[in-house]
Parts: sequence; structure tokens; C-alpha cells
Amino acid sequence: MAKREIPVKKNEMITLTFEDLTHEGNGVGKINGYPLFVQGGLPGEEAEVKVVKANKNFGFGRLMNVKTKSPERVDPPCDVYYKCGGCQLQHMSYDLQLEMKRNQVKSVMKKVAHLEHVPVHPTLGMEDPWRYRNKVQIPVGEKDGELITGFYQKRSHRIIDDMDTCIIQDEVNDDMVDVVREIATKLGITAYDEKKDRGTLRHIVVRTGERTGETMVVLITRTEKLPYQQQLIDEITKHHPHVKSIVHNINKQKTNVIFGNKTKVIWGEPYIHDTIGDITFGISARSFYQVNPKQTDVLYEKALEYAQLEPDDVVVDAYCGIGTISLFLAQKAKKVYGVEIVPEAIADAKDNAKINNITNAEFFVGEAEKVMDWWKVQGLKPDVVVVDPPRKGCDVDFLDATINMQPKRIVYVSCNPSTLARDLRILEDGGYETKEVQPVDMFPQTTHVECVAWMSRE
Repeated sequence: MAKREIPVKKNEMITLTFEDLTHEGNGVGKINGYPLFVQGGLPGEEAEVKVVKANKNFGFGRLMNVKTKSPERVDPPCDVYYKCGGCQLQHMSYDLQLEMKRNQVKSVMKKVAHLEHVPVHPTLGMEDPWRYRNKVQIPVGEKDGELITGFYQKRSHRIIDDMDTCIIQDEVNDDMVDVVREIATKLGITAYDEKKDRGTLRHIVVRTGERTGETMVVLITRTEKLPYQQQLIDEITKHHPHVKSIVHNINKQKTNVIFGNKTKVIWGEPYIHDTIGDITFGISARSFYQVNPKQTDVLYEKALEYAQLEPDDVVVDAYCGIGTISLFLAQKAKKVYGVEIVPEAIADAKDNAKINNITNAEFFVGEAEKVMDWWKVQGLKPDVVVVDPPRKGCDVDFLDATINMQPKRIVYVSCNPSTLARDLRILEDGGYETKEVQPVDMFPQTTHVECVAWMSRE
């Protein structure tokens, strides 16, 4: 068989018409059937493209000049959008973002789960898809003797030092980062230098309760001691009376992991609070808590709808974290059992149940599949199993344990459509039928999409 010739060469300038979008938001065009992926291209556009890589079956290009613009193209409102890479979709209209995310879910339902006839509803978006993030984690660097804060440039560890604001972050968090940086500079605190593994301040983390307005500041240092600790506390609390907690985290490791293992509250409370629906949550420095509370409301209401809970129903919530979904479900169910492998998360979940006077939710530490097998031996027969796993999806042992428990319904909350589709296929083969899937836009301006899937036992 004749070897297929690659129709483009590296560094060649070509004219390309984009036909589609990848799940990463890149434009796709073809030259003699050979696909080229180009960041920033939109369907229907004709553009000049420089070929930067030409593999055997596909290539990559750089967008040089858009000749024919799509009506869905918009000017990114962020000054550093093309440097940063934290957002990937600001150049496209919000309607196109929502459509792209739905198409991504439909694609994996067809190709991975082989469920092309299952309804995938239009993505539930936000009325105002900006300033939604309640948590910022920002690296600290140094330039001309002053501290700088900013996200890293794409594919680098260089801080964008001309970044004045991040328009998907809560404005209070943005402001707090500026205040802490200025105070630390004034006091002479040094920034961590990752190449030389020296210096002090590595990251500033700020969390704000969207509904309560309570703020937590976390200072992450390489050093055991936080220099000028009392002066920092005095200045931060003077500038921002809504700060309820100041925390010091120590990370001595030469790593790009943000948090170290040692965390201590140096002022105020160990928690700030926020509410989702009618439930109040205590959020510590290390707690997992959804970063977009408005859309979390939407997501959990959909999960509750799919659970179809009756007053006598028993629910298992696997990968329960700090009990966010469990406590939501406990308002309608007879009993909820939550399981999570992280002991600190379970301690938070128990505290959150107490805060809300919820007595029909119990929480257990352990691997979900092992705890579920033990529950089955004890005679537990849940009516509903709810899962909200990390991006890697569920372990096969867990899916087998769920199938063995034979709940009437499964509600699968997912932050990764590909692993959701893979796991739905396994559950389908185990006797469950996928009724429908609802994408929810938890992270506007980025390629990420959250989903809720509803399954019933056949």
C-alpha cells in the first residue's frame, strides 16, 4: 500500500476553513482530508494559518489572520487572555460555548458509551458568566524588588506580571490578593524562587462565601515560620473587616503542588461559611467545595430531581466529600449514607450535618467499593446511589459493588464526560438504563463541563 503523503509542511503558511471544534475548543480544518487543529479558530471562518507541527495523521497550526470572521467571534474582555491559558473560550460567544459543551457530551455518549439515542439536554448556563469563582490560588514571584502575583503564562512557569485582575474570580478575592501582595512587599517578605528553592511566600489563596461574604486568606510558605506574622494579620484585618480566617500552610517540598501537609489557623476561625440552597457549609482551607455556588445550586437541584426521592428512600452518596450532596439529599430522604476516602472531608461532613441539624445522614471513611460491600453484608439496600467521583471516574470495583447493591436509581454527577461515558457503559451492561444526561456549565470561559446522568434499573 502506498504511503500517504502529508499535504502540509512545518512552518508552511496555508489558508484554512474551519469546519468544527474539538472538545478543547480548537478549530478543525482539513487540507485534502488531513485535519489541522488550530487554537482560536471558529467554525465557518477562513483564516491564514502557520503549520507548527505535522504528524502522520493530523497536524497543528497557529492562527495568524482571520480573513472571514464568524458571527460567534467576540473580543475577549480579559487583557491577558492570549497569554494566560486559564480560560480557553473567551473568543467565542457564550451561546457557542454552551453548544460546544453539549456537543462534547453527545459525542462521548455516542462514541464511548454507545448511547446515541439517550437525550443530552442543552447545557444549563449562567445569566452572567463572569466573576463566578469563589476561590483563587495564585503564585507569588518577584520583579524589580517587588512581589508580583499572576497566573502562569501558557505552557510555562513564568508569572504574567501585567495581570491586574482575573474577570472570572470574585472581585473580593481579586482585591484581597492585591492587598496581601502589597502588605508583604512593604514588610520585605521574599517570594519563593522555585529554580533555586529559596525564598518564603509561594502562593496566596483566598476563599469567599458567595452568600455570606465571609473570606479566608491562606498564606503558603516554604518556611516553617511566617515572617512578620502579627503585622500581616493586623494589616489584612484592617483593610478587610469581612476576613474571618487567616491560615498559614507550610510546603517545604520542591514541587508544583500548591498545598503542603501542615496547616495552622493563625487568626480567626478554622472555617468560613457559605450556603447552597437551604444548607450551610463550613469550608476549611483544604476542603473541596464547588467554586461556582450559583451553578452548584443548579447542578444539585438536577441531581435531586433525578434521584426522585420518596420519604422512605435510603440513599448512598459515594465520594461524598464534605457532605455537600448528601445533606441536600437528606432533606428529602429517610436516610443518607456518605462515604469518602479522605478522613478530614468526613470530619467536615459530620460538622456540616451538625450545623444544619441534620440527623438522618451518616458518614464513613473508606474506599467506597469496600464500604459498600460491607454495607451489603450488613443488609443495607439503598433505593438510590449517587456518585460524584474525581476526573478519573469510578473504579470498576466500585461500579461492580453498585450493580450488586441493585439500587432502583443511580445519579451520576461528573466533571469529565469521557469517564462518565465509560462508566455508564459498564452500568448499562450491568442492567441499568441511562434515561437522560444534563450538562451544566460550572466553569464558563473554559472547556470544562459538568454533567448529571440519570439511570434506572431495567
